[in-house]
Amino acid sequence: MKSLTIAIACALLFAYQVFADERSVLACVTVYWHGEGSGGHACWNGARLREGDCGVDPKKIPYGSKVVFPDATCVAVDSGPGVVNRKSARSCGRTAAERNAIVIDRFFDTKQKAIAWAKAHPRFMTLRILAPGTEKATDLVDAKNQGPPSALK
Repeated sequence: MKSLTIAIACALLFAYQVFADERSVLACVTVYWHGEGSGGHACWNGARLREGDCGVDPKKIPYGSKVVFPDATCVAVDSGPGVVNRKSARSCGRTAAERNAIVIDRFFDTKQKAIAWAKAHPRFMTLRILAPGTEKATDLVDAKNQGPPSALK
């Protein structure tokens, strides 16, 4: 009986690791840029923000995770009160699932780029989240950018 319990615990531990590396979530995507009151630095560590960064709730998506959008892969490096309290999802969501969605705030270098991206994409979308250190993130970017993963080139 003891060995069965240990075997099940080990299996669950390994299964958790497989599913923890990658998951899909419904997200309300907002945009921000330099000079929008947020400045150009991440709030949690003061690092300079650049295009390809995004703000997340660190309790739900750890910093350093990859957030895979339809057109790019961003890195979770920032946070903010609007992201954590999910204000945008709660106010704009039409269904219960949308009102309960997480909020991801995508950073752009300019206001024009941010607004153009927001107009061209839906506010709610299903995004893939890749845990920090997940090798699949580089494979995915390579696959979108012309072919096989870099390990196969």
